[in-house]
Amino acid sequence: MNGSSTVFRAGTRNSPLALWQVNHVLARFGALFPQVSFQSLELETPGDADRTTDLRESPADFFTKTLDDAVLNGTVDFAVHSAKDLPDPVADGLDWFWLPAAGDRRDVLVGSLEPGTIGVSSQRRAEYAQSRFPAATQLPIRGNIEERIAQVDDGTFDLIIMAGVALQRLGLEDRIAEWIPLDELDTPEAQGALTITFRKGDARMIAMRNLFVKAAAFVGAGVTEGHCTLDGIRALQTADVCLYDALMDDSLLKVLPESTQKIYVGKRQGAHSQPQDEINRMLCDEVRKGKRVVRLKGGDAGIFGRLAEEVEALEDLSLANRVIPGISAMQTAAADTGILLTRRGVARGFSVMTPRLQGGDVAPVDQAARAGVPVVFFMSVGIAQQLAEELMADGMSGNTPCAFVFEAGSDREEVCRGTLASLPEIQKAVGLFIVGEITRCGFDRTLGAFGGKQILLTCSDALMPQAVQAVYDFGGRPVVRPLIRLMPVFHCLEFFKYDWIALTSPSAVRCFHEWLLKQKFDLRRLPKIMSVGSGTARALEKIGLGCDLIPESDFSGKGLLEAAAPIVNGQNILRLRSQKAGTTLAEGLRAAGADVDDVVLYENRVVTHNRCPEFDAVFFASASAVESFVFQWGADALAKKTILAIGGPTRAALTAVGCKADVVGEMATVEKCLFDLACWLTDRKEKTGI
Repeated sequence: MNGSSTVFRAGTRNSPLALWQVNHVLARFGALFPQVSFQSLELETPGDADRTTDLRESPADFFTKTLDDAVLNGTVDFAVHSAKDLPDPVADGLDWFWLPAAGDRRDVLVGSLEPGTIGVSSQRRAEYAQSRFPAATQLPIRGNIEERIAQVDDGTFDLIIMAGVALQRLGLEDRIAEWIPLDELDTPEAQGALTITFRKGDARMIAMRNLFVKAAAFVGAGVTEGHCTLDGIRALQTADVCLYDALMDDSLLKVLPESTQKIYVGKRQGAHSQPQDEINRMLCDEVRKGKRVVRLKGGDAGIFGRLAEEVEALEDLSLANRVIPGISAMQTAAADTGILLTRRGVARGFSVMTPRLQGGDVAPVDQAARAGVPVVFFMSVGIAQQLAEELMADGMSGNTPCAFVFEAGSDREEVCRGTLASLPEIQKAVGLFIVGEITRCGFDRTLGAFGGKQILLTCSDALMPQAVQAVYDFGGRPVVRPLIRLMPVFHCLEFFKYDWIALTSPSAVRCFHEWLLKQKFDLRRLPKIMSVGSGTARALEKIGLGCDLIPESDFSGKGLLEAAAPIVNGQNILRLRSQKAGTTLAEGLRAAGADVDDVVLYENRVVTHNRCPEFDAVFFASASAVESFVFQWGADALAKKTILAIGGPTRAALTAVGCKADVVGEMATVEKCLFDLACWLTDRKEKTGI
């Protein structure tokens, strides 16, 4: 990152735990932005100065007020907090986000499990202590982690209840007498999470936050489960949190993973479960926690669904989002009943409006009211000038805004705006022509780390779902054009002969699984499996297999060879690969003393497309995809495009055709590669402003 300053100052409390937290955060930020300096400033909060007030009676900002003030007055750029210390809501003028990979949420017991005196610091811990140790005396306890433990050692308390993650972070796990299961003592969701607070609207901090939050998805549920689109179903299947309306058919909620938090925010006439402002707040808060949030709306999200208000709440905080339409009651009724809203010789169009105003009052639906409804013309682009003249002749002002929308909903979508008196030059023949004040409006699609950029994804079908989700998470628009297809090559293999199977990509795992299914092979009879990294390991987990050997850090063929070499002497190994992968790994394993059968498991076949799509950046997940791209569209099509390559072989394939990768993801996972691209684009935007 760059900006008005290349030094970022972080505010922190001065307890050992707070210092561990700020150092952890600054090390993480420093690795992402090596050209920026990060410094910490230690500050004393009211909770640090006052060591006597019972925490159950302390103000909400007891441990944050001094840090809040320092952020607001510019003394520091951001502050690092334990998320559970943050007041809700935060102070006016502040914004925030959680860092991912929070620690263990559970509380622990420190001291004797047969206590006479217990130190407690919250009502929930006091209730647990009363239930678990009814004969013990409870007293309030204060102090930092080390000071509380010291009060056990000096006999002030026999037992205390603490956050286990704090002891882990300070290297004091040996003091834990017992971990308390969450079903016995639930803890705040924020326990273990780290929060960054910063001045609302600070573009530099928003750019940083974009790397750690995911774009929200608004999904139209349709009127029944069958009327939700495939894109909507996919969004639901990956949701961490779902805020859902009063649905006509709530069976769609079964699509959500069991772990998804489901929050009902529905409205029926005269009965709202939550005020709209509260829904907006919850939506923004869940996104800022780094969760993948789906807002599930009945029917089509864009029709009478308060969509604009919720999107605007996110946009006010520069949080990215996308909208997935559903099949509305209007569309369903027309199709199911035969009361078609357009029928040749009967009706050439229709108008849609609600008689209800904000607040529940009834609005007129007379001719004047209907005249103010936007007009949408299908199949009219070629005669738009004639239509505009007719509308103006009928009394409509020439300054009335209008817009043309082409290929709506596709990755080729295009919007051209103008007025009736000044229509834009249009070359295309088919699209929608929309007339009315509503065409002045629009969603901000430049938010998120990808800022609405079109990311061309060329990977195979096995990797495409993860790539698409990552692009959406970072606020981009995926352009899906797989350039290779993986075709399994079936062999008669005798697995009992081998000690190991070597699989080095998720694609290899998928083809291996197809072979196992075709042969009806008993998975229990498989030998041990070695793989290159977490992506391959996750692919194995999905088919019910484990990974017995994986590199600790270098997730590549070289890293696997280094990990395997000390243990494979005299072992029989089956290396399964694509015809493009080469024999380097097999040769290295043989050099380490293994007997290796090197077998081609699948072939890469070129997938062709009619034309090269429009895109801002391209992700190549294999050398084969590079070759396919250049074969179809030539290397010149990559000029002035941002290029992301996965690993050294893909980078080498680009070099061979005279192209240079802007970003090379060294970890062989789609998600990490696209995260690297997000970091690169964030840094470039800060430096160049584009």
